[in-house]
Amino acid sequence: MQNSELRTQNSEFQENPDKVSAECKRPERVLVCFAVKEEAQPFLKAVGSTDKPRVIVTGMGEKNTRKAFEEALAHEKPELVLTCGFAGGLRPGLRGGAVLCECDGATELRERLERAGAEPGRFAFAKTVAGTAAEKRALWEQSNADAIEMESHVIQSICKEKNIPCATVRVILDSAEENLPLNFNELMTEDQKISFARLTWALARSPGKIGALLKLQKQSRTAAGGLASVLRNFLRITADLQGPQP
Repeated sequence: MQNSELRTQNSEFQENPDKVSAECKRPERVLVCFAVKEEAQPFLKAVGSTDKPRVIVTGMGEKNTRKAFEEALAHEKPELVLTCGFAGGLRPGLRGGAVLCECDGATELRERLERAGAEPGRFAFAKTVAGTAAEKRALWEQSNADAIEMESHVIQSICKEKNIPCATVRVILDSAEENLPLNFNELMTEDQKISFARLTWALARSPGKIGALLKLQKQSRTAAGGLASVLRNFLRITADLQGPQP
């Protein structure tokens, strides 16, 4: 997820998870990173339990991401990293549910992701959630990026230092024209987790926003499903290029 201090950086579900996992034999050690479990769950369901890539959930924000990712690298160095999750739209007209990818110049990797259903895009980094259409418009004018996120830039920078191929693959949760129903920055704890006590209090003060929050929850499930479909397709394409596994 997404502040004015920023830096530009770099569908459908398969109903038979066992069949998907058989098709997604990993030809390389792939590490797939998400910030929160809601982003990861549809992907984990889609690939099943056999031969799936390593998956970590880092937590939101720069500090949590750096800690979790460095711990993962200490355990095993991957051959490819995909940093995935939700993003806020910045470019006017970019639809919610669109899956964007940025590969830092890795043409062959980008082509595989495009074949899987992603479209090339540019991400900007923010330290807080951009929750209003006015904020997102200002960030777009400042950065000319397509979307805003809060974690992938950390992973991209570490991968660049360690010479690990990396792609950011994110799905647009809220379009540039949409306002989020709540100020999520006010609901965050110091370690960048949603405080359910603060959420409950916010909804008690503004019960009229409950409907909009439920709508956003539904959007997030749909968006995560679309992202999972692209990632699953990417693994299948990669496996096909590698050929039958011994």
